[in-house]
Amino acid sequence: MNIDQELLQKIAHLARLEMPESAEKEMKDSLESVLNWMSELDEIDTSNVKPLTHMSLEINALREDKVIPNISRDQGLKNAPKQDGEYFRVPKVMES
Repeated sequence: MNIDQELLQKIAHLARLEMPESAEKEMKDSLESVLNWMSELDEIDTSNVKPLTHMSLEINALREDKVIPNISRDQGLKNAPKQDGEYFRVPKVMES
């Protein structure tokens, strides 16, 4: 597929790209290359290929959900730069 300068500028405008004239030829060649590759893919017979719902046949390996020993609140807060005895104290991020 051939891309003329008008189409290239329209694509750049829709993508909100500022394209200097020095980059137009390289971009035009690159787009034509991609479109030519896509047209080659169109020639492949995919009538016997089932549509994919996932890109991988792997299944999640889930672990058993079990209670394990944990640290106490005091141990968790021990190295905190700021804390109030119950929670970590952090700078305010959002105004209410």
